[in-house]
Amino acid sequence: MSIIQYKNYDRLLLAVDCIIFGFDGHRIKSLLIKRGFEPEISKWSLMGGFVNNNESVDEAAKRVLKQLTGLDNIYMEQLQCYGDPERDPGGRVVSVAYFALIRIDNNDKLLKEHQAEWFSFDKFPPLIFDHQEMVKNAKERLQQKVANHPIGFELLPAKFTLPQLQSLYEAIYESPVDKRNFTRKILSLDILEKLDEKEKTTSKKGAFLYVFDKEKYMKLENEGLKFI
Repeated sequence: MSIIQYKNYDRLLLAVDCIIFGFDGHRIKSLLIKRGFEPEISKWSLMGGFVNNNESVDEAAKRVLKQLTGLDNIYMEQLQCYGDPERDPGGRVVSVAYFALIRIDNNDKLLKEHQAEWFSFDKFPPLIFDHQEMVKNAKERLQQKVANHPIGFELLPAKFTLPQLQSLYEAIYESPVDKRNFTRKILSLDILEKLDEKEKTTSKKGAFLYVFDKEKYMKLENEGLKFI
């Protein structure tokens, strides 16, 4: 196709929107901001932005996440493309959505600057455009992903207890998990390193802390491991 033929087609704007998940120890939450411009100014929105001419779509998503969280090397995965012609009343905008996982206790100062707040799914405010659909799709993808990949550790402290890990999976699936079976399964994988430290804020006896051993997991992944 020649450059002249390119000119015969309509131009449109390309954007990225980021669904950011965190875990507060009990519930999965999503980070939302107050939109700062029209249309739908001051309404709750996902963090997003337009893709610049000199960057890839992935680079744009990383830039948007860095602006909001101040973090590099966030776990981020492309979700899907949203392109309904009427999705944005401001113009013809196609958005590529990403979901990301961060620790919820990070970067309070930056979040305040962006008027950002964490919301659990049962207390979600109305969102602009098709952002509610994006969050729903991202939640479903997260549930599918954690069954086969240990991405849930991105939501936990570097050192964690087995009860904390179980609580995370119960929050993701919104369903109780049998403690005995869960513990037996996770320990049988031999991808956790037990430390000589205990977490004692929740009980006097305390629970041993563990860390995730990524190298051991990578070896098991090559063998077709089903994580949970």
